[in-house]
Amino acid sequence: MNTFLIAIIIANVLFSYKGFKDYSFFRKYEFHIGSIRSGEQIRMFTSGFLHADITHLAFNMITLFFFAPVVILYLGSWVFLMIYLASLLFGSLLTLGLHKNDYNYRAVGASGAVTGILYSAILLRPDMMLGIFFIIPIPAYVFGILYLFYSIYGMKAKNDGIGHTAHFGGAIGGYLITLLVYPDLLFLNPLMVSLLTIPIVILFILIKLKKI
Repeated sequence: MNTFLIAIIIANVLFSYKGFKDYSFFRKYEFHIGSIRSGEQIRMFTSGFLHADITHLAFNMITLFFFAPVVILYLGSWVFLMIYLASLLFGSLLTLGLHKNDYNYRAVGASGAVTGILYSAILLRPDMMLGIFFIIPIPAYVFGILYLFYSIYGMKAKNDGIGHTAHFGGAIGGYLITLLVYPDLLFLNPLMVSLLTIPIVILFILIKLKKI
């Protein structure tokens, strides 16, 4: 397994476990608008290594485990790391932008970074098939699109403390960086490049209409 991938998974597990056991640690490093606007910008990075619970952590790390090798194979280890970290920050920036006036807004999770890797992998290998619950076959690009639609639901519900808004920032980060590094995708598979913009465009329409 790739060294960067192992390091990222270990960092997420250890940091999240510490947060599960130490409430003050969790509060100190979670994404919190009021604290960030007061100067604690480090939370925009550290919150990406905290998770709400074991299920949240497991889902993100399993998703990363399955999709990261595709990005590493096609783009290399350093580009994989760049996409992961940039997507994390893209997710935090979008969240800050959309919730800047909600000083009590809190969120955690690697979802932004993981969604960036997910979107990158699907752009590179749209023909992949996934097994939902390891049984039901589904094309990877359908999974990616449905994942973001689920995120829209989470953003509207606002009831689980998970950074759903970061999913979109991360997806945008992974999408843009992959196309910048490998622009031939625009000509090799323009349909897939277009399809993967659909949930992102819908999100911004909903924001414009003040539905979220």
